[in-house]
Amino acid sequence: MVSISINHLTKRFGSHVAVDDVNLEIVEGELFFLLGPSGCGKTTLLRHLAGFCRADAGSILFGKEDVTRLPAHQREAGMMFQSYALWPHMNVAQNVAFGLEERNRPQPEVDRRVEQALELVKLAGLGSRKISQLSGGQQQRVALARALVIRPRCLLLDEPLSNLDAKLRHEMRTEIRRICKEFGLTAIYVTHDRDEALSMADRLAVMVAGRLEQVGTPQEVYRNPASRVVAEFIGETNLIEATVQRQSADTGFFEVETVFGTLSTRPNRPEWRPPSGTAVILSVRPEALTFDHVLNSPNHFPGRIVNTVYLGATAQYELQLLGGALMKVCEMNPTTIRQPSDVENRLMAAPMDVVMLPR
Repeated sequence: MVSISINHLTKRFGSHVAVDDVNLEIVEGELFFLLGPSGCGKTTLLRHLAGFCRADAGSILFGKEDVTRLPAHQREAGMMFQSYALWPHMNVAQNVAFGLEERNRPQPEVDRRVEQALELVKLAGLGSRKISQLSGGQQQRVALARALVIRPRCLLLDEPLSNLDAKLRHEMRTEIRRICKEFGLTAIYVTHDRDEALSMADRLAVMVAGRLEQVGTPQEVYRNPASRVVAEFIGETNLIEATVQRQSADTGFFEVETVFGTLSTRPNRPEWRPPSGTAVILSVRPEALTFDHVLNSPNHFPGRIVNTVYLGATAQYELQLLGGALMKVCEMNPTTIRQPSDVENRLMAAPMDVVMLPR
């Protein structure tokens, strides 16, 4: 278990800046996620932590030790790859033992620690199996056991669940978090899957074009996105252009003008106080909208349903608003399914759920 400090880290590939002056502090025992679209630099940043890339500028510290120029095999970091990188000519136990044998550990110790690692990932008794005889989920567990058997100072995971089906992904989210917390591991996990990040992370960072756009807990980032890019990436949202009119009589809220009339909204940061006339963007999550009445809310969105998708636990709707925009709505545990029609409906949202962002 070790803290990780990243200070002004920069990496260029020709004219392309893959990692752009990144600063980040990860505390001991934290399960930290790097989240972002393809090409944003998250895997490149992870590879710098592992020692597979050399930075053009900046430093990386594991605890108080500067590992910026330290070779990968001397960093004591366990790495789990997207492809698992298992050797098909070796059985399960041999794959797991590889890191220990490279470190010239005595054979009795290797055997004991391999057995412990396989028990930890719930593969006890499968050491003699060939890799080709395992399911995708079992192969994923072998890769995890191989990363853990060396007793790393930190665990680095590069989209480890992307090749699994939905059911296995859900199961392995729970397993990976359990193992990390049980052993107090500091873990950095790269993914583009927001559900993985929201359900597993202690904290997360959203990367955009090599920079950290926002860092915070899953709830902080989801409820208070720093920008339009974060709001769109971290979950479904409806975006509405607006102009600030004035601060509301209710402390912490603003009145803004939109094509739907005047709405009440809160800024994404409590300290942000945009002056009258400022152009802003409003973010409204689909699950924050309701067809029911919201007491004391001026936030009304009239329109008609043009599309309905029933998913059992939820019903998803698209409404064509009178202002011309489409509004997405998610209704939980629906008892009545509303069908597309020319009948006008009215959506409402509480002021707390209408978040004002800089344009």
